[in-house]
Amino acid sequence: MLRVVTSSASKFFTAKQPLVRNISPFASRFSIRSMADSAPFTKIQIQRDDNTTFDAYVIGKQDAPGIVVLQEWWGVDFEIKNHAAMISQLGRGFKALIPDLYRGKVGLDVAEAQHLFDGLDWQGAVKDIHASVDWLKANGSKKAGVTGFCMGGALAIASSVLVPHVDAAVAFYGVPSSELADPAQAKVPVQAHFGELDNFVGFSDVTAAKALEEKLKASGVPHEVHIYPGNSHAFMNRSPEGINRRKNMGLPDEDETSVQLAWSRFQSWMTQYLSS
Repeated sequence: MLRVVTSSASKFFTAKQPLVRNISPFASRFSIRSMADSAPFTKIQIQRDDNTTFDAYVIGKQDAPGIVVLQEWWGVDFEIKNHAAMISQLGRGFKALIPDLYRGKVGLDVAEAQHLFDGLDWQGAVKDIHASVDWLKANGSKKAGVTGFCMGGALAIASSVLVPHVDAAVAFYGVPSSELADPAQAKVPVQAHFGELDNFVGFSDVTAAKALEEKLKASGVPHEVHIYPGNSHAFMNRSPEGINRRKNMGLPDEDETSVQLAWSRFQSWMTQYLSS
């Protein structure tokens, strides 16, 4: 059962504005989907220390290094599946695991996604990530990292501070608030990626990216912060559906070179720090 804590987003999300402005009023409908019923994903259930259970979706070789892949505000939809499938095939391969932080709910438009995002129990999400990392290490992965996109990017950085047994983190366009996690307290190597034109102030704009870099310097952990010229928010979403959705949100940029560069940097980082 999804625990909705409406006030949590205001405490743990740093943006000075909603992710999407001037959207239509919220429509109270959600898609309840079992997104990974089709191959090659395997649907599993993971139990947290507090006995809460949640669904997760796994792809990749059994004994490969593990990577927890964290969703955007949409939920566990086609795009996060695309990212996990890509990650499973990079280099010698990784085992990618997507925890369903929304408990089966998926936003079908920006209003729904904003509502789900606003209701996320961020501390509960950190517990989900903790349990996901532990599951990977108990099921064939000697080391495990965390990555995420947008909302998931912020959680990936938070994981570098709050989640035991994580070996590396890579975040795409998202920074947690200091009330959730202070990146200056990061305990594992962190790589982060941002678009130069990202205008989500305080969350993933250039100012937030540079502030993150200063925090990571203070932490003393290995770190990289990359800013991609000419790119805006969610520039990694390159599926036909994702491109169309970005255009409808006023994010028309298409820069395949930057996407491939970011994946290359991701692969190098995770290979370096997750190799046995």
